[in-house]
Amino acid sequence: MALLPLRSKLPDVGTSIFSVMTQLAQEHGAINLAQGFPDYDPPQSLLDAFARHVSTPGHQQYAPMPGLPRLREAISQKTAHVYDVPAPDPATEITVTSGATEALYAVLAAVVHPGDEVLVLEPAYDLYGPAIRLQGGVPVYVPLTLPDFRPDWNRVAEALSPRTRLLMLNTPNNPTGATLTPEDLDTLAGLLRDTDTLVLSDEVYEHMVFDGQPHHSVLQHAELRERAFVLSSFGKTYHATGWKVGYCVAPAALTTELRRVHQFVTFSVSTPAQHALADVLPDTSLYETLPAFYQQKRDLFRDLLALTRFRLLPVQGAYFQVADFRELAPDTDDVTFARRLTQETGVAVVPISAFYHNGQDHGLVRFCFAKQEATLRAAAARLLAS
Repeated sequence: MALLPLRSKLPDVGTSIFSVMTQLAQEHGAINLAQGFPDYDPPQSLLDAFARHVSTPGHQQYAPMPGLPRLREAISQKTAHVYDVPAPDPATEITVTSGATEALYAVLAAVVHPGDEVLVLEPAYDLYGPAIRLQGGVPVYVPLTLPDFRPDWNRVAEALSPRTRLLMLNTPNNPTGATLTPEDLDTLAGLLRDTDTLVLSDEVYEHMVFDGQPHHSVLQHAELRERAFVLSSFGKTYHATGWKVGYCVAPAALTTELRRVHQFVTFSVSTPAQHALADVLPDTSLYETLPAFYQQKRDLFRDLLALTRFRLLPVQGAYFQVADFRELAPDTDDVTFARRLTQETGVAVVPISAFYHNGQDHGLVRFCFAKQEATLRAAAARLLAS
């Protein structure tokens, strides 16, 4: 008997733009500044710790569902140290997840019911919209203002409704590198004060904020913290994106709901990786040096690209550089430009329209500068020669 045609839950969704551009880069021998991963290794102390634990008896079996107690305790102490806030309870307020991606999906699955609205500030990471829709939720998009990608809180206020279940933040932002201020958090708290709207704050680039500025976490805002899931990523912090280990900090009642889903999605995360992370997390220098480490890369890359006809937008955080290419190709859409740059110049980038639900094209592309100096110089040389 022939099977009935499969009814897709996401009929309009194809392969991720990051996979598409990476594949194109491989086919054409291009330098891949499209996908956001470093081309250098994690700290040696972390690698050594992993090597120890991967051969330790008992460390090849399931970890506890919420995460190893010793890792959750280390996360609690680190959170209190970095943000000068009361330490979250490791037992009831911290959950180790298979990357921040799984945490994000589990949060949405836990709290979004069919018909609920979820506010998304865009450009936004391309996972957000499909993950919301898979829960039967309705994404409501509010554009960030150009050219600085600041939130328009009046438009956010207009978008809020009795059906708004969740508001998603991303600071520092991917793809723009824009960050939120304490005033932004105060304004948001005021907008949500008399509502039941929850907050999901994606803060995976928390340790990559530049020019002497601190990262302003939702965890530092007492009012917002009570209604927020805050996501972090060891993969981003320790240059180990392939390990896929992240975590979520949330009040106990919200954590309970998150774990109801987490236990049926991944159940638990790599045991030796968790032990290794617990070993190195007390070494504060590994993350306290990251702002200077990435600012040097940002400044080098901006200096190199200053000789091209790209117009570079400001970068406050994360490890991405957004650039306006319209002087180079005034009549070309960003997807076509990104493909041509990969195929003809040998440098792969991501078109910013991929971060808009409706493919808005502002003549912008995103470079990833989380690369070795030699990689950045080689990419710049190709761009200058084109």
